Amino acid sequence: MTLSPVFRSQSAVRLLQEEGIWDRLAPAIADQARAVATVHEDLEAILASEFRRSAPPVPVDGRVDRPETLPFLQEYFFLILFRSLFEALGVETGRLGRYAQVNFCIKGTITAADNIFDEQGKSLLPLDTGNGTRFLSILQLMCFERLIRRVLDRGVESEEFGPEQRDEILKGLLDLMARIGQLEGSEEGGVDEIPTPEAMVDGVHRVRGGALFALAFVPPTVLETGETLERVRAAEPAVARLGTAFQIVDDLTDFEFDVGRRSHNLLVAQIHHHGSPEEQVLLQALWDGERPVEAGLVEGPFRHSARSVLERAYREARASFRDLSQLGFWFPETLADEVVHAIVGLDGVRRMEQLATGSREV
Repeated sequence: MTLSPVFRSQSAVRLLQEEGIWDRLAPAIADQARAVATVHEDLEAILASEFRRSAPPVPVDGRVDRPETLPFLQEYFFLILFRSLFEALGVETGRLGRYAQVNFCIKGTITAADNIFDEQGKSLLPLDTGNGTRFLSILQLMCFERLIRRVLDRGVESEEFGPEQRDEILKGLLDLMARIGQLEGSEEGGVDEIPTPEAMVDGVHRVRGGALFALAFVPPTVLETGETLERVRAAEPAVARLGTAFQIVDDLTDFEFDVGRRSHNLLVAQIHHHGSPEEQVLLQALWDGERPVEAGLVEGPFRHSARSVLERAYREARASFRDLSQLGFWFPETLADEVVHAIVGLDGVRRMEQLATGSREV
């Protein structure tokens, strides 16, 4: 489970642009871009040039009309959203950049770890490792471990906070990552039991997705004080619900992959416990390996159950933005469904568009 990709749906991109969301996010885009650029510069100090490529340009001015801005916003949407939220919660301007740097390192660490679990090769650092996909992930993990320490050490050197707080942040992040990783590790050999959808959301999705998003709240929970700290603590469960919605959507887009390796998937649970007899027979054949997992099952034979799963994602996202709006966050709750439609990879855009048709009738 990673914090990307997001907003691959061009229709959602256009709608949010028409609603003025991208312009409203411009300061946060710029701050996150500067954070990424700073960490890329840090990389030069910890790794020889023979293992690095040139870093891609980032929109450090936050202008939404630049060609590099949309890809950056798509890749870092949630980090940009977190930065904007922290500002709304009262975090001082000087510290927003620090949190943006830390969150980039968190995202990179999770991405590298997820690569290993899912046999992928995505990197958020300009690394040159040849053809070794696993080595790319391992090197990225090692680099981000050092990079996040450099980011926090700068805070100590500037007397923004003390070494004890730095260490508390690092421990808090590792503890939460270990909790998420323990869940991922428990599925390495496949799972034998299929929990009810309700139990799976509480036991899996609120960890794999919810706790993942909660990582962004570890530093401010340690460093903020007074009313700002209270608001940060109040916002954390709402953001965790958004992460839960993200994970639910991820299950719809990764259904074929998850069934093939017999890992937890909410659509599998929905069909197993509440699906039609025809859906359950087909799922059992797939689960037992008696029938190959083919493309089009989710939006085809499993469409009814998939719509129910999508509706659950809607409810989580709507509740998240509703709760955040009560804390003064400006993002409209009315656009929650569009966020759900858009937070998918390239392969999931068509699926979300097909499932969204008529889904509110379920």
